[in-house]
Amino acid sequence: MFFKNPLTNKKMQATSYHFFPIKFPSLLPAPSLPPPTKVSCAVSISTPETSLPRTTSTTDELTTAFWDYQFLFVSQRTESVEPITLRVIEGAIPSDFPLGTYYLTGPGIFTDDHGSTVHPLDGHGYLRAFEINGSKGEVKFSAKYIKTEAQIEECDPITGKWRFTHRGPFSVLGAGKIIGNTKVMKNVANTSVVKWGGRLLCLWEGGVPYEIESETLDTVGRFDVIDGYDCLRDSGVNGSVGKQGVNHASIWDVAARFLKPILHGVYNMPPKRLLSHYKIDPHRGRLLLISCNAEDMLLPQSTFTFYGSMLALSGISPMISALSMDDSKSTSPIYLLPRFPNEIVEDRDWRVPIEAPKQMWLLHVGNAFEQRDVKGNLEIQVHAAACSYQWFNFCKMFGYDWRSGTLDPSFMNAREGEEDSLPHLVEVSMNFDKEGNCKYCSVEPLNLWTTPSDFPVINPMVSSRKNKYIYAATSSGSCQTLPHFPFDTVAKLNVDSKSVSTWSVGNRRFIGEPIFISKGDKEDDGYLLVVEVRMNTSE
Repeated sequence: MFFKNPLTNKKMQATSYHFFPIKFPSLLPAPSLPPPTKVSCAVSISTPETSLPRTTSTTDELTTAFWDYQFLFVSQRTESVEPITLRVIEGAIPSDFPLGTYYLTGPGIFTDDHGSTVHPLDGHGYLRAFEINGSKGEVKFSAKYIKTEAQIEECDPITGKWRFTHRGPFSVLGAGKIIGNTKVMKNVANTSVVKWGGRLLCLWEGGVPYEIESETLDTVGRFDVIDGYDCLRDSGVNGSVGKQGVNHASIWDVAARFLKPILHGVYNMPPKRLLSHYKIDPHRGRLLLISCNAEDMLLPQSTFTFYGSMLALSGISPMISALSMDDSKSTSPIYLLPRFPNEIVEDRDWRVPIEAPKQMWLLHVGNAFEQRDVKGNLEIQVHAAACSYQWFNFCKMFGYDWRSGTLDPSFMNAREGEEDSLPHLVEVSMNFDKEGNCKYCSVEPLNLWTTPSDFPVINPMVSSRKNKYIYAATSSGSCQTLPHFPFDTVAKLNVDSKSVSTWSVGNRRFIGEPIFISKGDKEDDGYLLVVEVRMNTSE
């Protein structure tokens, strides 16, 4: 089912299979980007070397693939302030589609009007709303930038011109003050969006959420979820929890007290930094946001699960470049923290991680659940996307290069035989005896499926419980130059039967993250939504 925006002549798709791109590109005319000077070099890493001379068709494919990739990250310069009724140009809107609004946020601006290009993860949040009415067969679209403090400072409301002043944790400003620029942490509210307690909140990894008026998409302002309290200080998560719940000081407490005034005073980092990858506990009706620096948090029934990460600083290079993994160890740490005081195992030091027997970086989590047998033994399973330490590099993610102003597609792809380094789905299993001692931990490809993929999602009604199905974004490999990213395929994995089924959008069409809309009692009874970007159409 395809919709067309009559103002931008842009085609969008929403079908029973889903995915939204990292941002909603405006697909401005190609002249807005400088022509690549070495197209073949920019993308050749992602294709196997051959001794045969390059043909004209091969060169054309390289050029086309390069520009297709650039257009996925073109800055969106306009807003759709008033809702626009989209015209269906293919298929039909299901009459039983649940009435509601699909909110989607992501980075929308990447290049300013003064020569600076920011990392896609530092782009200002651009919020879109798809109001879907199945009974009327109608979809209305609107979009606005989230008016954060940084957005107001960097965008002139009269002229619409942009000047980046905050470099952000992932970027370097080519036209700004590079050395000595302490304007780092700009809250761009570009990571995720959630409606909770009657409030629509746009989240970012390094600061408080911004509240949005759900009907107009106007920015209400910053929303203090923690209500004025610093969880890091009051909850005692830095120390170990003994059987009487007493916090014990450690070297991490000293480091935290030392770093906190530096981060807040010099780099203007807020004392409360929330996880933007929120977790909802549907069975207890709770929204969970915690002040910490983990990339993601899992939510089994009785424990919080954190995949280990660290916070660091850098100088003239992107701040995030100081984030590094300990590649001297062949294992990866997983921290399990009790959710409730009455479930604390006596004498266990919760600061000691479970060592997963594989060197990996956990990117996104689909689900985590636990099962206990009649003897009291506990098994925790995690379904997630993970990548290798060698591939994980925030500075170069998406092929970012602040000097050239273009993105190198080869970073998100791999040579033949090196696909294991890219994000792929894994199943982490941890088994404990009734005293809480870990007996073993294993890491295996989910369903023994090793195809590069990311953004796992499930029916939210089975969150924190055993799931049968999981969906993810992947690639068909039909484009030899871009075999693994951008994604063009949805995969449905049955974890019971170990089967995998896929659906692809076609040549030069790309998709983003999945979202599952439940409409019945069965786990796979519902709709998968996708926003598709088409490059091979004149419409």
